Amino acid sequence: MPASLRHAFRARAHPARSVPCPHEPCHARAHQSCRVAVNGRVLARPHPARIDLWALTVAPCPECQVLQGTPCHTGGIALADVHPRRIQEAKETCA
Repeated sequence: MPASLRHAFRARAHPARSVPCPHEPCHARAHQSCRVAVNGRVLARPHPARIDLWALTVAPCPECQVLQGTPCHTGGIALADVHPRRIQEAKETCA
């Protein structure tokens, strides 16, 4: 497929598809859609864990003031997910 057509198709996809999905039953590779493990149905949006991982790798967190690649924290305790403001910052970075 020519690069110009490939770019047009991927432009509609969520930017979180650029990282592999860490969701336990899914484990979709980078640039592939997330799927339901039970029936193989393709999801319209990536799993929330994939969006969190993407935001972690792309943008710094404006709420807890950490750099890219560093997990968000509250009171010195690392969070399992990221702050919503970090996801918003990642969307603005990619726009």
